[in-house]
Amino acid sequence: MAMNIDNLKSQMRKGMLEFCVLLLLSRRDAYASEIITEMKEAHLIVMEGTLYPLLTRLKNDGLLSYRWEESPSGPPRKYYSITETGLEFLRQLNNSWNEISLTVTHLINKDFNDLSRQPI
Repeated sequence: MAMNIDNLKSQMRKGMLEFCVLLLLSRRDAYASEIITEMKEAHLIVMEGTLYPLLTRLKNDGLLSYRWEESPSGPPRKYYSITETGLEFLRQLNNSWNEISLTVTHLINKDFNDLSRQPI
């Protein structure tokens, strides 16, 4: 049975979503639509139905907080910000990402180097 690359890609992106949201909010406070826009600019498509439950879970875990602000155009907006606990968790995620990235890069480079030495 062939593996569906789109399914695997989707799973990988979902696994990175929490990390990406915390990264964005470590730079500045934002409301959900801004987060979605920034994710799209980074080529990570996120739907509201995925983002809102994630933001709620991160808030309930103490990694985010929020405040309401009046909007110049429309209803008040809920701005999310990262907490000190969230920053510490982000540091741990970043360390994990670096370890995973180094491992995968090593294996990719090793595999390609080994393949280039083998006769075809």
